[in-house]
This record gives sequence, structure tokens and C-alpha cells, in this order.
Amino acid sequence: MIHSEKNRRGAMALLRVLAVAGAYYAAADVGLLRQVNVHGAVVTPLWPPTGIALSALLYMGLRVWPGIALGSLFVIATLTGSVTSSTALVVAGNTIAPVCSFLLLRSAGFRTELDRLRDGVILVFLGALAGMVISATTGTAVLLVDGKLPASGFWSAWAAWWAGDAMGVLVVTPLLLVLRRLRMPQLTDRWVEGGALLVVAVLGTLLATRSSLSMLYLVFPILIWAALRFQLAGSAPCALLMSVLAILAGTDRVGPFVGHSTLEVMVNLTILNGAVALTALLLAALVAEQQNVRRRIEGACEELADLVDQLAPGRPTAAWPYRVRDERESR
Repeated sequence: MIHSEKNRRGAMALLRVLAVAGAYYAAADVGLLRQVNVHGAVVTPLWPPTGIALSALLYMGLRVWPGIALGSLFVIATLTGSVTSSTALVVAGNTIAPVCSFLLLRSAGFRTELDRLRDGVILVFLGALAGMVISATTGTAVLLVDGKLPASGFWSAWAAWWAGDAMGVLVVTPLLLVLRRLRMPQLTDRWVEGGALLVVAVLGTLLATRSSLSMLYLVFPILIWAALRFQLAGSAPCALLMSVLAILAGTDRVGPFVGHSTLEVMVNLTILNGAVALTALLLAALVAEQQNVRRRIEGACEELADLVDQLAPGRPTAAWPYRVRDERESR
């Protein structure tokens, strides 16, 4: 019985590692659909595997890090067609970066519910901006040493690599954290408003990213609507949608990206996607935090009302304003 239990646990651990590796590889295939060349270095404006890797660590802990390494190895081997010592260094950087981000988040008291403003700030600065310095530095240094990148292009390639990895965390990780709490929809949900938000988000983003009038700012009122009304469950998908459509427009050189060099497009996409991700994440976290404070205050009022009822039995409980309001809403 003991051996069978150990075998079962070992099999489950292996399946988790393989699942993480498969998800990492699949996310890389999606990210590489829109790749650009910066001084000989192949980079992407959005690298989803970093978001997959950090989410897997937040869900299942450090025991799944071999899955990240295995997925990264498969990706690099597929791109280069060989496995060398340089490949091992890049794989190490791609693995250590999300692991360090996870450890930084855990040491800072990060909560995966993202229902506090501090959690959003921690994810941005420790999980994305700080942690992804490792993968960008390692990967760019390997390209420089191997002679695949000129010294003059080091910082441009490094910035593009770092931005793509950071955007993967900022855009993909919040969405996956929301999916963890996904529940079956109910009839009482705001179907009409949610559908209207989806239509407006698609049409508004297409207009903003493909119009020659440079109307990229149109996406932010939509994000604010999503965050205020649906919190992270609405703003995270909107942020992903907007980032993908912006990347498609940028790599196609249409709309506000016409006439710009590859580096200029990467800079514009990084700024836009970063601003979109920050707005979606921080505003949604702020709204969730305020709602939690409101619930705690209402809970304290209910406890106080119960205490008053016990000390003064003759006073009707319906005299409390919040109870009158609740009774009206329930009718």
C-alpha cells in the first residue's frame, strides 16, 4: 500500500512536470507567430511562456520547475535545431527567472487572489520587471558571446527580450489566476453588459490599432469599464485581447505603426502593452480591495446589530438602515 501510494504520487508529479512543459512549448508556438529581428536577435513583443511558467509555480510550487526547463529546452532545440552549451545557459536563464520571480512574490506576501492593490504592485515590479532581468541578460549575453549579436546592439536586444518576457507575466499570469477561480455562469450574471463589453473591446481596439489617426488612447476607457464593473475577470481578458491585436497591427505595419522601424515598433508596442497591463491589473486590484473593505464594514455592522439586539431586546432589528436596505433588495 505504501509503495503504491508513492508510485501514485510520483506519477502525478511527473504528469504535472510534463503538463507544464507542454503548456510552455504550446505558448511559445503562439508567441513565435509574431516574431521580430532586433540586430540579429529573434524576439517577440509578448512572450506567453513566462506567464505560463510563473502561473505554474504559483499554482503548484517549486516542484514543477523541471517542466519549465524541459519546455524551454524543447523550444530552443526546435528553433536552433541543436543542443549546445549555449542552449543550456539560455534554458537556465529562462528557468531561473520565473523561479526568482516566484520566490520574490512569496517573500513579499503575494496573494494569488489579486484582491489587494499591493498584490498588483508586487506582481508588476517583482514578478515581471525584476525577475525577467535574469532571462533577458542571460539570453542576450549568450547571443553576444556566440557572435550572433553585435556589441552595438546589445542593449536594444536586451530591452526587447526583457520587455517581451515582462509582458508575458503582466498579460498572461493575471488571466490564468482568474481562470483558477472560474465558476459556472448563472442567470443572474450581467450577460448583456458582458457581451456589450466584448463587442466594444474588439471594435474599439481594432479602430485604435489600425486607424491612421493614432487613436491608441481609445483602449483605456474600455479597460476602465472592464475593471470597474467586472474586476480582474473582465480587465485581464481585455488586456490580453488588446495586446494581441496591437501586436498584430504593429507587426503588419498598419495604423499608427506605419513608417516606423522595427525597433520603434517594439518600443511603441512595449509602452502600449505595458500601460494596458498596468491599468488592467492595478485598477482591478484596487476595486477588489475596496469591495473587500466594504464587505468587512458591513459584516462588522451586522455583528454590532446582533450585539445591540442581545443587550436591548426590545429594539426592533429592522430599525437598522442596512437591514432595511437588504430586505428591500431581496424582494
